[in-house]
Amino acid sequence: MNILILGSGGREHALAWAVLQNPKCDRLIVAPGNAGIAQIAECAALDILDGSAVTTFADEESVDFVIVGPEAPLAAGVSDALTAAGIAVFGPSAAAAKLEASKAFTKEICAAVNAPTAAYGRFDDLEAARAYLADQPLPIVIKADGLAAGKGVTVAATIEEAEGALTDIFGGVHGKAEVVIEAFLRGEEASFFCLVDGETVLPFGTAQDHKRVGDGDTGPNTGGMGAYSPAPVMTPQVEARALDEIVRPTMIEMVRRGTPMRGVLFVGLMIEDGAPSLVEYNVRFGDPECQCLMMRLGGQVLDLLLACAEGRLDGAQVHWADDHAICIVMAAQGYPGAYAKGTAIGGLDALPADSRNMVFHAGTALADGRMVANGGRVLGVTTRGDDLSDARDRAYAVVDAVDWPEGFCRRDIGWRAL
Repeated sequence: MNILILGSGGREHALAWAVLQNPKCDRLIVAPGNAGIAQIAECAALDILDGSAVTTFADEESVDFVIVGPEAPLAAGVSDALTAAGIAVFGPSAAAAKLEASKAFTKEICAAVNAPTAAYGRFDDLEAARAYLADQPLPIVIKADGLAAGKGVTVAATIEEAEGALTDIFGGVHGKAEVVIEAFLRGEEASFFCLVDGETVLPFGTAQDHKRVGDGDTGPNTGGMGAYSPAPVMTPQVEARALDEIVRPTMIEMVRRGTPMRGVLFVGLMIEDGAPSLVEYNVRFGDPECQCLMMRLGGQVLDLLLACAEGRLDGAQVHWADDHAICIVMAAQGYPGAYAKGTAIGGLDALPADSRNMVFHAGTALADGRMVANGGRVLGVTTRGDDLSDARDRAYAVVDAVDWPEGFCRRDIGWRAL
């Protein structure tokens, strides 16, 4: 098969790495890719938000299957364009992608099926939002109602912090000036991934992300500073409740509305005393959670994504080893604020690259033959072990072998489970 992956981050590098392990993959193209991805696959310059351009490219290159990595092309209808052209695609329609693209839409769906989630208010007017905020207990959660690359959420401990988040959103920092204000959910957060082909739901693994930039979960939110899989808090009992009370009712409601979800459903949960509540839905793999899942699943990923795209999940099965994986994100100094690009990264060629150790590239480029940083989150050091402690120790050993003085990482990834 000729396969095209859309995206340029660590998630797409991990997807490419896993897909290449499957003998069904004859040719792999990643658009636009990055310097790390270019070491294992063809990279193509392509506007991945333009459904017509993607479809034309796929047709010209005899692509059999397209895997959409990030959320923006899904919201832009790229999956719809490919489907209309008769090209198999992993990723939901623009209508189903509203589960991620609109926080208010997700709340509406939750209300329709009585799924447990936080109480909320939605506003497109700053003064109305401020008036609602004044009557709410702290802490409070402020969410930009739209795509914000994982950075549109503020958990505000003070009125001043909440007001600042509202000012940013209505000032257009995240694009659309609409906001959802939510009650703060207490408990432990986890990521639950499911493949869905309409009504069939296939659990696809659990993970825990580390959103805050600093050790001890301090500092501002980021796109994710590290993750590990599986998440111990996601016991079989919690997983069953999440499926029965949240995921399956949502999928049935989406079918009822004529907008069935097909692709991966990333279910962000808060668990308190064994009871899961929905924090948010995403309709793509999380980053860096994806790196952990791909490390654990390997080549079977392609078969599972194909089964999902072709509506064959009822006969599919995920084969798990009794293992653990961890991903440590190395970011440019200053992230998630201002950071420098173009700083040289050394030592990568000497690092292990096998089924238990990989450095996935998130934001790199080649300049004069040298690997350089080209983003905020730059590398995802990912390892697999018999237990989380083993995986963690080896991951940090790899981190310490990377020669990049302008980079940093959290040193406590996995602390909840260790």
